[in-house]
Amino acid sequence: MSLDALHILTWITPAVVALVAGFLLRRRFHWIALGAVLLFAALNAAAGIYALNHFSEPRWSPEGSAPLSAPSLSETPMVGEFLVPLDSALEGVVGGVNDFRSFQQALPIALDFLATSGWALLVSFPLVILAACVSFANARRRKAEFTKYRATVDALKDELEQVKRQVAAGYPAHSAHSADAEAYRLTGPEP
Repeated sequence: MSLDALHILTWITPAVVALVAGFLLRRRFHWIALGAVLLFAALNAAAGIYALNHFSEPRWSPEGSAPLSAPSLSETPMVGEFLVPLDSALEGVVGGVNDFRSFQQALPIALDFLATSGWALLVSFPLVILAACVSFANARRRKAEFTKYRATVDALKDELEQVKRQVAAGYPAHSAHSADAEAYRLTGPEP
């Protein structure tokens, strides 16, 4: 996977997740937006850590920079067989220098991913507050609706109890709120 593909992956994946989840869960879009930002931060942090763990991959190095190679001293005439240990030590040093150069080239890319992740986390703090406020307002609205429905149910229970008492007393069942029922209850049945 190239560096550009890694950048595109860290941007497109949270956007696709947010769109799909936002389409399916429209009422919780504030939490979906927060989740997409946190997913973006996590993907960028993972890409930065990946770049640091795999710093020797050639995709982090600029085009045209070849790794260093140690000259072979063992092929030197007459003294070459005595320089074989020096040859392996020189290759170790050059390998360390190549690793350092690879790390040096991968570090800015990793820091770019980690900085993007940090900015996303910084953006997520106001989103957390916004999502909590929206959820609080929704909970408050649902509680008010429940209280209204509960009051309606209580009023209907009272009305049902009045109808039951009227039926038990032998009066015909009329609505407790009609004017005829009030007059009927006050005067009683006509003979």
